[in-house]
Amino acid sequence: MPLRPGWLLPSGQTRQTTRLTHLGAGTPVDPLVSRSGILPGSADGTYRVSGLSMTGSGPMTATVHAGRALVQGRPEQGAYPVALDGDTVLAFGDGDALHPRIDLVVLRVYDDEFDSLTRHEAVLEIVVGQPKATPVAPPAPPASLPLFTVRVKAGASAGTGGIAWTGGDLTDLRTTVTGVGGILPVYNNAGVPGSYPGQYQDNDAAHQLQRWSGTGWVAYPKEIGGVAPQGALSVGGYTGQYREHNGVLQRWNGTSWATYHPPVEAETTTTGAVALAGWALVSYDARRTRSGLCTMAVVVNRTGPQIDANSAGNITDEPLCTLPAGWRTALSVDAVAADGYGDGSAWISTSGQVTLRTWVSNGALVNGRNVRVSATYILP
Repeated sequence: MPLRPGWLLPSGQTRQTTRLTHLGAGTPVDPLVSRSGILPGSADGTYRVSGLSMTGSGPMTATVHAGRALVQGRPEQGAYPVALDGDTVLAFGDGDALHPRIDLVVLRVYDDEFDSLTRHEAVLEIVVGQPKATPVAPPAPPASLPLFTVRVKAGASAGTGGIAWTGGDLTDLRTTVTGVGGILPVYNNAGVPGSYPGQYQDNDAAHQLQRWSGTGWVAYPKEIGGVAPQGALSVGGYTGQYREHNGVLQRWNGTSWATYHPPVEAETTTTGAVALAGWALVSYDARRTRSGLCTMAVVVNRTGPQIDANSAGNITDEPLCTLPAGWRTALSVDAVAADGYGDGSAWISTSGQVTLRTWVSNGALVNGRNVRVSATYILP
């Protein structure tokens, strides 16, 4: 296995190994501990992380590709730089006859000085999971960096089609590291807390450059700086770079400049709605923004007797449910209602009560059917 661990072997570290494992990385966790992770980058700059990627190479085999990483042991061990300088094939055992399992692929460091396992080496290792009806991944060993989980279906083997490498059986767990002071390109680690106020990360999913405030990641505002001025850049140097262009903030997505749109801060809920007599609550979903705009959808099931509408679509006002406090409209509004067979109108009062007022001509609200009411309105 062409894995080269730096400063691990008791003697004989070569010049080549020293060059390959000179990472310049070390995202701190505390004054003594660094994050474990993969150095970001790809040959053409298209991907955030290409190092130590894994692809299926056979029904029950996969290839781990070259890359460099940092593996943190216990605090007193320090962090081990490791380089995989050639592709390596891993073979997975056949599936259990009855139940699936989840195997964990890790980059692991053995250091006899600390683990007493009589080894000084870095290895790619498959930690085999337990076959279960609902399997879970096994825990990662000490001084190891999780890379992937692999789901091995019951009965999987080379003769039965093996592992669905591109069909959902392979899950990427790799995370990134960068040098102290560098901007961390987020990859599977957007929610990991920062180490010090003023640390930066580029969150590709949120399209944000973020700064650690000491308690959370905060979007980096244009007014502070760090944005290329008008006319300075025609092509971005890296994914996540920002520029000002004709009064618009733009972000380089790897191939082109795209207008940056700050995320809308919103809150959601699925609880608090209460069905009224003759109805049972099936579901309630609502979303509100900080500006006070609320969108909601509530589904109730008819448990009482059938209600018939006349030829004009009139029915006696039928209370369906009440909405929770804080999610009610500032002014009474009309809403649409439907059950898949007919439709009508509902009225939402400022007290939160949802009342069905009309239904399709000669239609019926039948026992056992679901009625969905949806609306968008302004909160108080």
